[in-house]
Amino acid sequence: MALIKSISGIRGTIGGNTNDNLTPLDVVKFTAAYGTWLMQQGTNNKVVIGRDGRISGSMVSALVSNTLIGLGLDVLDVGLSTTPTVEMAVVFEKAAGGIILTASHNPKEWNALKLLNSKGEFISGDEGKLILDLAANEDFTFANVDKLGTYTVSENTLQQHIDAILSYPLVDAAAIKNANFNIVVDAVNSTGAIAVPAILNALGVKDITVINEEVTGKFAHNPEPLPEHLTGLSAEVIKQKASLGIAVDPDVDRLCFVCEDGSMFGEEYTLVAVADYVLSKRKGNTVSNMSSTRALKDVTIKHGGEYFPSAVGEVNVVNKMKAVNAVIGGEGNGGIIVPDLHYGRDALIGIALFLTHLAHSKKSIKQLRNTYPDYFMSKNKITLEGGIDVKEVFTKIKDKYKAQPINTEDGLKIEFDTDWVHLRTSNTEPIIRIYAESNFETTADNIAKRLMQDIGQMM
Repeated sequence: MALIKSISGIRGTIGGNTNDNLTPLDVVKFTAAYGTWLMQQGTNNKVVIGRDGRISGSMVSALVSNTLIGLGLDVLDVGLSTTPTVEMAVVFEKAAGGIILTASHNPKEWNALKLLNSKGEFISGDEGKLILDLAANEDFTFANVDKLGTYTVSENTLQQHIDAILSYPLVDAAAIKNANFNIVVDAVNSTGAIAVPAILNALGVKDITVINEEVTGKFAHNPEPLPEHLTGLSAEVIKQKASLGIAVDPDVDRLCFVCEDGSMFGEEYTLVAVADYVLSKRKGNTVSNMSSTRALKDVTIKHGGEYFPSAVGEVNVVNKMKAVNAVIGGEGNGGIIVPDLHYGRDALIGIALFLTHLAHSKKSIKQLRNTYPDYFMSKNKITLEGGIDVKEVFTKIKDKYKAQPINTEDGLKIEFDTDWVHLRTSNTEPIIRIYAESNFETTADNIAKRLMQDIGQMM
Protein backbone atom coordinates (compact mmCIF):
# COMPACT_ATOMS: atom_id res chain seq x y z
CA MET A 1 0.00 0.00 0.00
CA ALA A 2 2.69 2.52 0.94
CA LEU A 3 6.35 2.92 1.85
CA ILE A 4 7.31 6.40 3.09
CA LYS A 5 10.88 7.53 3.73
CA SER A 6 11.09 10.79 5.67
CA ILE A 7 12.49 12.55 8.74
CA SER A 8 9.94 10.47 10.67
CA GLY A 9 11.67 7.22 9.66
CA ILE A 10 10.98 4.34 7.31
CA ARG A 11 7.23 3.78 7.49
CA GLY A 12 5.02 1.41 5.54
CA THR A 13 2.25 -1.14 5.51
CA ILE A 14 2.97 -4.78 6.29
CA GLY A 15 2.71 -7.29 3.43
CA GLY A 16 2.61 -6.86 -0.34
CA ASN A 17 5.50 -6.26 -2.70
CA THR A 18 9.03 -5.19 -1.78
CA ASN A 19 9.96 -1.53 -2.31
CA ASP A 20 6.27 -0.61 -2.18
CA ASN A 21 5.50 -1.76 1.35
CA LEU A 22 7.32 -2.55 4.58
CA THR A 23 8.05 -6.20 3.78
CA PRO A 24 10.58 -8.36 5.66
CA LEU A 25 13.14 -7.69 2.91
CA ASP A 26 12.64 -3.94 3.25
CA VAL A 27 13.00 -4.16 7.03
CA VAL A 28 16.31 -6.00 6.65
CA LYS A 29 17.60 -3.64 3.95
CA PHE A 30 16.91 -0.42 5.85
CA THR A 31 18.10 -1.88 9.15
CA ALA A 32 21.35 -2.99 7.50
CA ALA A 33 21.81 0.48 6.03
CA TYR A 34 21.24 2.12 9.42
CA GLY A 35 23.57 -0.33 11.17
CA THR A 36 26.26 0.30 8.56
CA TRP A 37 25.91 4.07 9.01
CA LEU A 38 26.10 3.61 12.78
CA MET A 39 29.36 1.69 12.53
CA GLN A 40 30.79 4.41 10.29
CA GLN A 41 30.30 6.86 13.17
CA GLY A 42 32.90 4.87 15.10
CA THR A 43 31.35 5.35 18.56
CA ASN A 44 30.50 1.88 19.85
CA ASN A 45 28.61 -1.24 18.84
CA LYS A 46 25.59 -1.04 21.16
CA VAL A 47 22.11 -0.40 19.70
CA VAL A 48 18.87 -0.11 21.71
CA ILE A 49 15.64 -1.36 20.16
CA GLY A 50 12.07 -1.29 21.45
CA ARG A 51 8.56 -1.55 20.05
CA ASP A 52 4.96 -0.59 20.59
CA GLY A 53 2.14 -3.13 20.78
CA ARG A 54 1.47 -3.57 17.06
CA ILE A 55 0.50 -6.95 15.64
CA SER A 56 3.61 -6.97 13.43
CA GLY A 57 5.91 -5.76 16.22
CA SER A 58 7.33 -9.12 17.25
CA MET A 59 8.12 -10.10 13.65
CA VAL A 60 9.71 -6.75 12.78
CA SER A 61 11.69 -6.73 16.03
CA ALA A 62 13.16 -10.17 15.29
CA LEU A 63 14.17 -9.07 11.78
CA VAL A 64 15.76 -5.85 13.06
CA SER A 65 17.66 -7.42 15.95
CA ASN A 66 19.05 -10.28 13.90
CA THR A 67 20.09 -7.98 11.05
CA LEU A 68 21.99 -5.80 13.51
CA ILE A 69 23.59 -8.88 15.08
CA GLY A 70 24.56 -10.03 11.60
CA LEU A 71 26.41 -6.76 11.08
CA GLY A 72 28.36 -7.33 14.30
CA LEU A 73 26.35 -4.91 16.47
CA ASP A 74 25.27 -5.65 20.05
CA VAL A 75 21.50 -5.33 20.53
CA LEU A 76 19.85 -4.27 23.78
CA ASP A 77 16.16 -5.06 23.41
CA VAL A 78 13.85 -3.20 25.81
CA GLY A 79 10.83 -5.02 24.36
CA LEU A 80 7.35 -3.51 24.63
CA SER A 81 8.09 0.12 25.36
CA THR A 82 7.41 3.75 24.42
CA THR A 83 9.21 6.03 22.01
CA PRO A 84 10.44 8.41 24.75
CA THR A 85 11.61 5.47 26.89
CA VAL A 86 13.75 4.10 24.05
CA GLU A 87 15.13 7.59 23.38
CA MET A 88 16.18 7.92 27.01
CA ALA A 89 17.52 4.34 27.11
CA VAL A 90 20.02 5.20 24.36
CA VAL A 91 21.50 7.81 26.71
CA PHE A 92 21.21 5.67 29.87
CA GLU A 93 23.04 2.82 28.12
CA LYS A 94 25.57 5.05 26.32
CA ALA A 95 24.56 3.32 23.07
CA ALA A 96 25.61 4.32 19.56
CA GLY A 97 21.96 4.67 18.55
CA GLY A 98 18.54 3.11 18.68
CA ILE A 99 15.55 1.99 16.65
CA ILE A 100 11.95 2.39 17.75
CA LEU A 101 9.53 0.06 15.98
CA THR A 102 6.29 1.99 15.79
CA ALA A 103 4.11 3.71 13.23
CA SER A 104 2.88 6.08 15.95
CA HIS A 105 -0.74 7.08 15.26
CA ASN A 106 -1.11 5.07 12.02
CA PRO A 107 -3.60 2.15 11.87
CA LYS A 108 -2.69 -1.44 12.72
CA GLU A 109 -1.45 -2.45 9.24
CA TRP A 110 1.41 0.07 9.49
CA ASN A 111 4.80 -0.18 11.17
CA ALA A 112 8.01 1.81 10.99
CA LEU A 113 11.67 2.07 11.88
CA LYS A 114 12.33 5.33 13.74
CA LEU A 115 16.08 5.88 13.81
CA LEU A 116 18.00 7.53 16.66
CA ASN A 117 21.52 8.91 17.05
CA SER A 118 23.76 8.53 20.10
CA LYS A 119 21.94 11.39 21.87
CA GLY A 120 18.66 9.47 21.68
CA GLU A 121 17.34 11.99 19.17
CA PHE A 122 15.96 11.39 15.70
CA ILE A 123 18.63 11.44 13.00
CA SER A 124 18.84 14.54 10.80
CA GLY A 125 17.62 14.82 7.24
CA ASP A 126 21.18 14.71 5.92
CA GLU A 127 21.96 11.59 7.95
CA GLY A 128 18.74 10.03 6.69
CA LYS A 129 19.79 10.65 3.10
CA LEU A 130 23.10 8.87 3.71
CA ILE A 131 21.24 5.87 5.12
CA LEU A 132 18.80 5.82 2.18
CA ASP A 133 21.76 5.86 -0.22
CA LEU A 134 23.35 2.93 1.60
CA ALA A 135 20.04 1.05 1.35
CA ALA A 136 19.55 1.84 -2.34
CA ASN A 137 23.06 0.62 -3.18
CA GLU A 138 22.90 -2.25 -0.68
CA ASP A 139 26.29 -0.98 0.42
CA PHE A 140 26.75 -3.04 3.58
CA THR A 141 28.98 -5.91 4.65
CA PHE A 142 27.88 -8.48 7.22
CA ALA A 143 30.18 -9.86 9.90
CA ASN A 144 31.77 -13.29 9.75
CA VAL A 145 30.69 -15.95 12.21
CA ASP A 146 33.34 -15.08 14.80
CA LYS A 147 32.33 -11.41 14.92
CA LEU A 148 28.55 -11.59 15.17
CA GLY A 149 26.93 -9.21 17.64
CA THR A 150 25.16 -10.11 20.87
CA TYR A 151 21.55 -9.94 22.02
CA THR A 152 20.52 -8.80 25.51
CA VAL A 153 17.10 -8.07 27.00
CA SER A 154 16.57 -5.18 29.41
CA GLU A 155 13.54 -4.91 31.68
CA ASN A 156 14.31 -1.79 33.73
CA THR A 157 14.32 1.05 31.20
CA LEU A 158 10.74 2.17 31.92
CA GLN A 159 11.58 2.43 35.61
CA GLN A 160 14.68 4.49 34.77
CA HIS A 161 12.48 6.78 32.68
CA ILE A 162 9.95 7.15 35.52
CA ASP A 163 12.69 7.77 38.08
CA ALA A 164 14.06 10.58 35.90
CA ILE A 165 10.58 12.15 35.73
CA LEU A 166 10.08 11.90 39.49
CA SER A 167 13.42 13.64 39.97
CA TYR A 168 12.55 16.45 37.58
CA PRO A 169 12.45 19.70 39.62
CA LEU A 170 9.07 20.94 38.32
CA VAL A 171 7.23 17.66 39.01
CA ASP A 172 5.41 17.76 42.38
CA ALA A 173 4.38 14.19 43.15
CA ALA A 174 3.21 15.14 46.65
CA ALA A 175 0.76 17.71 45.28
CA ILE A 176 -0.56 15.20 42.75
CA LYS A 177 -1.04 12.56 45.45
CA ASN A 178 -2.86 15.01 47.71
CA ALA A 179 -5.21 16.02 44.87
CA ASN A 180 -6.74 12.49 44.91
CA PHE A 181 -7.33 12.46 41.17
CA ASN A 182 -9.63 9.82 39.72
CA ILE A 183 -8.28 9.18 36.21
CA VAL A 184 -9.47 7.14 33.22
CA VAL A 185 -6.82 6.12 30.67
CA ASP A 186 -7.42 5.06 27.06
CA ALA A 187 -4.37 2.92 26.24
CA VAL A 188 -5.59 2.04 22.70
CA ASN A 189 -4.37 -1.58 23.03
CA SER A 190 -0.69 -0.67 23.01
CA THR A 191 2.14 0.08 25.38
CA GLY A 192 0.37 3.00 27.03
CA ALA A 193 -1.39 0.27 29.01
CA ILE A 194 1.98 -0.49 30.63
CA ALA A 195 3.58 2.95 30.84
CA VAL A 196 0.74 5.33 31.76
CA PRO A 197 -0.54 3.42 34.84
CA ALA A 198 3.10 3.02 35.92
CA ILE A 199 3.79 6.77 35.89
CA LEU A 200 0.41 7.52 37.53
CA ASN A 201 1.12 5.04 40.33
CA ALA A 202 4.57 6.53 40.82
CA LEU A 203 2.97 9.98 41.12
CA GLY A 204 0.64 8.74 43.85
CA VAL A 205 -2.55 8.40 41.82
CA LYS A 206 -4.53 5.50 43.30
CA ASP A 207 -7.84 5.64 41.42
CA ILE A 208 -7.05 4.57 37.84
CA THR A 209 -9.33 2.96 35.25
CA VAL A 210 -7.78 1.73 32.00
CA ILE A 211 -9.87 1.07 28.90
CA ASN A 212 -8.55 -0.75 25.82
CA GLU A 213 -5.84 -2.13 28.11
CA GLU A 214 -4.99 -5.44 26.45
CA VAL A 215 -1.75 -5.00 24.46
CA THR A 216 -2.83 -6.69 21.23
CA GLY A 217 -2.16 -4.07 18.57
CA LYS A 218 -5.76 -4.61 17.43
CA PHE A 219 -6.66 -1.02 18.16
CA ALA A 220 -10.19 -0.61 19.52
CA HIS A 221 -10.54 2.60 17.50
CA ASN A 222 -8.46 4.71 15.14
CA PRO A 223 -5.29 5.16 17.24
CA GLU A 224 -4.81 8.86 16.50
CA PRO A 225 -6.00 10.63 19.68
CA LEU A 226 -8.52 12.95 18.01
CA PRO A 227 -11.93 13.89 19.51
CA GLU A 228 -13.92 11.73 17.10
CA HIS A 229 -11.91 8.67 18.22
CA LEU A 230 -12.24 9.29 21.97
CA THR A 231 -15.99 8.95 22.50
CA GLY A 232 -15.44 5.79 24.58
CA LEU A 233 -13.02 7.63 26.86
CA SER A 234 -15.43 10.54 27.27
CA ALA A 235 -18.27 8.18 28.18
CA GLU A 236 -16.09 6.34 30.73
CA VAL A 237 -14.96 9.61 32.36
CA ILE A 238 -18.62 10.55 32.88
CA LYS A 239 -19.55 7.06 34.06
CA GLN A 240 -16.70 6.94 36.60
CA LYS A 241 -17.30 10.59 37.67
CA ALA A 242 -13.58 10.92 37.06
CA SER A 243 -11.42 14.01 37.51
CA LEU A 244 -10.13 13.67 33.95
CA GLY A 245 -9.32 11.28 31.12
CA ILE A 246 -5.93 10.67 29.50
CA ALA A 247 -5.41 9.44 25.93
CA VAL A 248 -2.10 8.55 24.30
CA ASP A 249 -1.16 7.17 20.89
CA PRO A 250 0.34 3.66 20.47
CA ASP A 251 3.95 4.71 21.17
CA VAL A 252 3.08 7.20 23.96
CA ASP A 253 4.65 10.36 22.56
CA ARG A 254 1.34 12.17 22.00
CA LEU A 255 -0.96 13.17 24.84
CA CYS A 256 -4.41 14.66 25.23
CA PHE A 257 -6.95 15.08 28.02
CA VAL A 258 -10.70 14.81 28.52
CA CYS A 259 -12.44 17.11 31.01
CA GLU A 260 -14.63 15.88 33.87
CA ASP A 261 -17.80 16.55 31.83
CA GLY A 262 -16.55 14.40 28.92
CA SER A 263 -15.58 17.38 26.75
CA MET A 264 -12.16 17.63 25.12
CA PHE A 265 -9.45 19.71 26.76
CA GLY A 266 -8.06 19.91 23.21
CA GLU A 267 -4.84 18.24 22.06
CA GLU A 268 -3.59 21.66 20.93
CA TYR A 269 -3.89 22.84 24.53
CA THR A 270 -1.81 20.02 26.05
CA LEU A 271 1.36 21.94 25.16
CA VAL A 272 -0.25 25.30 25.99
CA ALA A 273 -1.12 24.22 29.56
CA VAL A 274 2.24 22.54 30.23
CA ALA A 275 4.08 25.56 28.82
CA ASP A 276 2.00 27.88 30.99
CA TYR A 277 3.15 25.95 34.06
CA VAL A 278 6.81 25.68 33.02
CA LEU A 279 7.00 29.37 32.08
CA SER A 280 5.52 30.35 35.43
CA LYS A 281 8.60 28.73 37.02
CA ARG A 282 11.25 29.38 34.36
CA LYS A 283 11.38 32.39 32.06
CA GLY A 284 12.34 31.62 28.49
CA ASN A 285 11.35 30.97 24.92
CA THR A 286 9.00 28.41 23.36
CA VAL A 287 8.75 26.59 20.04
CA SER A 288 5.98 24.72 18.27
CA ASN A 289 5.50 23.75 14.66
CA MET A 290 3.61 26.12 12.40
CA SER A 291 0.55 23.86 12.33
CA SER A 292 0.05 24.44 16.06
CA THR A 293 -2.30 26.86 17.80
CA ARG A 294 -1.24 30.46 18.34
CA ALA A 295 -2.41 30.10 21.96
CA LEU A 296 1.16 29.04 22.79
CA LYS A 297 2.43 32.38 21.50
CA ASP A 298 -0.15 34.17 23.68
CA VAL A 299 0.92 32.26 26.81
CA THR A 300 4.62 32.80 26.03
CA ILE A 301 4.20 36.55 25.65
CA LYS A 302 2.16 36.66 28.89
CA HIS A 303 5.17 35.23 30.73
CA GLY A 304 7.65 37.57 29.05
CA GLY A 305 9.17 35.05 26.63
CA GLU A 306 9.43 34.88 22.85
CA TYR A 307 7.67 32.32 20.66
CA PHE A 308 9.27 30.77 17.55
CA PRO A 309 7.57 28.58 14.90
CA SER A 310 9.31 25.66 13.19
CA ALA A 311 8.62 23.34 10.29
CA VAL A 312 6.52 20.28 11.15
CA GLY A 313 8.40 17.23 12.42
CA GLU A 314 10.06 16.47 15.73
CA VAL A 315 13.56 16.93 14.29
CA ASN A 316 12.65 20.42 13.08
CA VAL A 317 11.08 21.41 16.40
CA VAL A 318 14.13 20.15 18.32
CA ASN A 319 16.55 22.00 16.04
CA LYS A 320 14.61 25.25 16.50
CA MET A 321 14.42 24.72 20.27
CA LYS A 322 18.19 24.33 20.44
CA ALA A 323 18.72 27.39 18.23
CA VAL A 324 16.59 29.69 20.43
CA ASN A 325 17.36 27.97 23.76
CA ALA A 326 13.68 27.19 24.39
CA VAL A 327 12.69 26.02 27.87
CA ILE A 328 9.64 24.11 26.56
CA GLY A 329 8.35 23.16 23.14
CA GLY A 330 6.56 20.57 21.09
CA GLU A 331 3.77 20.10 18.61
CA GLY A 332 0.07 20.87 18.63
CA ASN A 333 -0.74 17.18 18.24
CA GLY A 334 -0.13 16.74 21.97
CA GLY A 335 3.65 16.31 21.75
CA ILE A 336 5.55 17.77 24.73
CA ILE A 337 9.33 18.27 24.58
CA VAL A 338 11.08 19.10 27.86
CA PRO A 339 14.67 19.82 26.80
CA ASP A 340 16.42 19.38 30.15
CA LEU A 341 14.90 15.88 30.45
CA HIS A 342 15.48 14.90 26.82
CA TYR A 343 14.85 16.28 23.34
CA GLY A 344 11.91 14.08 22.40
CA ARG A 345 8.11 14.18 22.58
CA ASP A 346 7.19 12.49 25.82
CA ALA A 347 3.65 11.86 27.07
CA LEU A 348 4.90 10.61 30.45
CA ILE A 349 6.68 13.82 31.48
CA GLY A 350 3.71 15.65 29.94
CA ILE A 351 1.34 13.81 32.29
CA ALA A 352 3.51 14.58 35.32
CA LEU A 353 3.80 18.30 34.53
CA PHE A 354 0.14 18.69 33.59
CA LEU A 355 -1.09 16.99 36.77
CA THR A 356 1.31 19.13 38.83
CA HIS A 357 -0.13 22.25 37.16
CA LEU A 358 -3.69 21.04 37.73
CA ALA A 359 -3.02 20.17 41.38
CA HIS A 360 -1.37 23.55 42.08
CA SER A 361 -4.20 25.43 40.35
CA LYS A 362 -6.85 24.00 42.73
CA LYS A 363 -9.15 24.04 39.70
CA SER A 364 -11.03 21.32 37.88
CA ILE A 365 -9.58 20.49 34.46
CA LYS A 366 -12.56 22.23 32.81
CA GLN A 367 -11.90 25.38 34.85
CA LEU A 368 -8.23 25.25 33.91
CA ARG A 369 -9.11 24.98 30.21
CA ASN A 370 -11.33 28.06 30.53
CA THR A 371 -8.31 30.15 31.58
CA TYR A 372 -6.82 29.81 28.06
CA PRO A 373 -7.89 31.66 24.91
CA ASP A 374 -10.42 29.93 22.69
CA TYR A 375 -9.05 29.31 19.25
CA PHE A 376 -10.67 26.74 17.01
CA MET A 377 -8.70 24.53 14.67
CA SER A 378 -10.09 22.58 11.75
CA LYS A 379 -7.88 19.57 10.92
CA ASN A 380 -8.45 17.87 7.59
CA LYS A 381 -6.63 15.72 5.06
CA ILE A 382 -6.81 14.75 1.39
CA THR A 383 -5.54 11.34 0.29
CA LEU A 384 -2.94 11.50 -2.47
CA GLU A 385 -3.31 9.22 -5.46
CA GLY A 386 -0.30 8.15 -7.51
CA GLY A 387 0.94 10.66 -10.06
CA ILE A 388 -0.23 13.82 -8.27
CA ASP A 389 2.34 16.63 -8.54
CA VAL A 390 1.90 18.30 -5.15
CA LYS A 391 4.51 20.98 -5.88
CA GLU A 392 2.56 22.09 -8.94
CA VAL A 393 -0.69 22.17 -6.94
CA PHE A 394 0.95 24.26 -4.19
CA THR A 395 2.42 26.65 -6.79
CA LYS A 396 -1.08 27.29 -8.15
CA ILE A 397 -2.46 27.81 -4.63
CA LYS A 398 0.36 30.23 -3.83
CA ASP A 399 -0.41 32.19 -6.99
CA LYS A 400 -4.13 32.35 -6.21
CA TYR A 401 -3.50 33.76 -2.72
CA LYS A 402 -0.46 35.89 -3.59
CA ALA A 403 -2.08 38.96 -2.01
CA GLN A 404 -1.92 37.26 1.44
CA PRO A 405 1.17 36.76 3.63
CA ILE A 406 2.56 33.29 2.77
CA ASN A 407 5.25 31.22 4.51
CA THR A 408 6.81 28.47 2.34
CA GLU A 409 9.22 27.00 4.90
CA ASP A 410 7.05 23.90 5.21
CA GLY A 411 4.39 23.57 2.53
CA LEU A 412 2.23 26.72 2.46
CA LYS A 413 1.02 28.72 5.44
CA ILE A 414 -1.37 31.49 4.36
CA GLU A 415 -2.51 34.20 6.78
CA PHE A 416 -5.86 35.96 6.66
CA ASP A 417 -5.63 38.78 9.22
CA THR A 418 -5.66 36.84 12.54
CA ASP A 419 -6.72 33.53 10.90
CA TRP A 420 -4.43 31.11 9.07
CA VAL A 421 -4.35 27.89 7.05
CA HIS A 422 -1.41 25.50 6.67
CA LEU A 423 -1.13 23.05 3.77
CA ARG A 424 1.60 20.43 3.74
CA THR A 425 2.30 16.85 2.70
CA SER A 426 2.50 14.47 5.63
CA ASN A 427 5.79 12.91 6.76
CA THR A 428 3.91 9.79 7.86
CA GLU A 429 1.05 9.16 5.40
CA PRO A 430 0.38 9.69 1.65
CA ILE A 431 -1.87 12.70 2.33
CA ILE A 432 -2.01 16.48 2.25
CA ARG A 433 -2.88 17.93 5.66
CA ILE A 434 -5.00 21.09 5.78
CA TYR A 435 -5.08 22.84 9.16
CA ALA A 436 -6.93 26.14 9.69
CA GLU A 437 -7.35 28.21 12.86
CA SER A 438 -9.66 31.07 13.82
CA ASN A 439 -11.41 32.62 16.80
CA PHE A 440 -14.60 31.09 15.40
CA GLU A 441 -15.15 27.38 14.69
CA THR A 442 -17.26 27.96 11.57
CA THR A 443 -14.63 30.33 10.15
CA ALA A 444 -11.85 27.77 10.64
CA ASP A 445 -13.98 25.07 8.99
CA ASN A 446 -14.88 27.36 6.09
CA ILE A 447 -11.27 28.35 5.45
CA ALA A 448 -10.24 24.68 5.41
CA LYS A 449 -13.13 23.72 3.11
CA ARG A 450 -12.28 26.54 0.70
CA LEU A 451 -8.65 25.41 0.42
CA MET A 452 -9.68 21.77 0.07
CA GLN A 453 -11.91 22.77 -2.85
CA ASP A 454 -9.02 24.71 -4.38
CA ILE A 455 -6.72 21.68 -4.06
CA GLY A 456 -9.36 19.38 -5.55
CA GLN A 457 -9.78 21.63 -8.56
CA MET A 458 -6.05 22.03 -9.10
CA MET A 459 -5.35 18.30 -8.88
